[in-house]
Amino acid sequence: MKDPVATNHDQISAKKLKAIFGGSIGNLVEWYDWYAYTAFAIYFSASFFPKGNPTVQLLNTAGIFALGFLMRPLGGYLFGRIADRIGRKQSMTLSVLLMSLGSLLIALTPTYQSIGLFAPILLLTARLMQGLSVGGEYGVSATYLSEMASKNRRGFYSSFQYVTLIGGQLLALAIQLALQQLFLTEAEILAWGWRIPFIFGAILSLVALYLRKNLEETQAFENQAHLKPSQKGTLKELLKHPKAVMKVIGLTLGGTLAFYTYTTYMQKFLVNTVHMSKEQSTLMSFATLFIFACLQPVFGALSDRIGRKPLLISFGVLGTLGTVPLLTALSQTSSQWQAFFLLMAALIIVSGYTSINAIVKAELFPAEIRALGVGLPYALTVAIFGGTAEYIALQFKDWGHESYYYWYITACIFLSLLVYVGMKDTKESSSLDRDQVK
Repeated sequence: MKDPVATNHDQISAKKLKAIFGGSIGNLVEWYDWYAYTAFAIYFSASFFPKGNPTVQLLNTAGIFALGFLMRPLGGYLFGRIADRIGRKQSMTLSVLLMSLGSLLIALTPTYQSIGLFAPILLLTARLMQGLSVGGEYGVSATYLSEMASKNRRGFYSSFQYVTLIGGQLLALAIQLALQQLFLTEAEILAWGWRIPFIFGAILSLVALYLRKNLEETQAFENQAHLKPSQKGTLKELLKHPKAVMKVIGLTLGGTLAFYTYTTYMQKFLVNTVHMSKEQSTLMSFATLFIFACLQPVFGALSDRIGRKPLLISFGVLGTLGTVPLLTALSQTSSQWQAFFLLMAALIIVSGYTSINAIVKAELFPAEIRALGVGLPYALTVAIFGGTAEYIALQFKDWGHESYYYWYITACIFLSLLVYVGMKDTKESSSLDRDQVK
């Protein structure tokens, strides 16, 4: 006869795994739609802007990329508020629906040669929609995964947010590789093939919509049902936690800039600066990002053993000391293998931040304000620093001072390091523990 306690434990574990899987897959689809833009920008930039200098075209495309990030704070506020007041599940379902509409609009927008200035205007509109969606995605999915995870596995399970976040980028790159190597010529991709990933993204979003509609709500949210609406998901409540808000900003500053440099911008850096072909840069990005994704659960599990703070400090120290030498060496190399190892070294360093930043932020706030507390200050910081990374890097390059960008990253990581050193280890002072006793 089966032990009923053991059976109940197995059912709870299965429910948690199902919820984490469903939340993670939905996250992957959202981030695929977001990253398809950056992966294919080197192909579609000429379709939306007048002919001219390729670097200027990329600057224009990166500018719209940055403007999309400006919507992320609004998304962080709106979807964080919905998550804290109505539910994590409902908020995640709405965000993925909005993302699919943005992808479909990009796929169907005519070229600059066909409709003139309306082309970049429609591209901007679509990107603003996607920025609104993904601005809410981070805070809500971080909250959902952290609340669903068991106490001694929070670092491990929450790390899957970045596994699927990177996985979305990998899927975009995989489709790009397939189009490049198997199905289309470069001329065909430039003419119309770049639309395929956006159509695919819109369809894929319907799958994520189905998954999210069937998710379980978290117990931490259910435990707040007795609170008044004015006590959940409001700016007034958020401002009662000023230290936590400032910690989120400081935690994010250097990490987001490093992350967007070595992931979204790196493909263009390899083409424009290292002088690889588009196909070589795509393959290099895919290989390094795949390993990077696999490292996230390893670092997350390590944080469950030794704490969050040692990993953050390691990223801060190594990022401060190593960014300029790594990027300088990468810019000067002519060896693909050397470029691979340099980029991989940088991504291993960044893993100290990416693998655990979601759980660290979630552990700072109580349940009634958690999604908003994680999402809004994070989105503000990413909009200012992560969203402008490509634009600033390309602008320095256009001015003939590309190395200034390396020092800019270093300064931002150092500022985050000061925060890491001064804060408590959230593993030992987690607000998630207090949720469980309510």
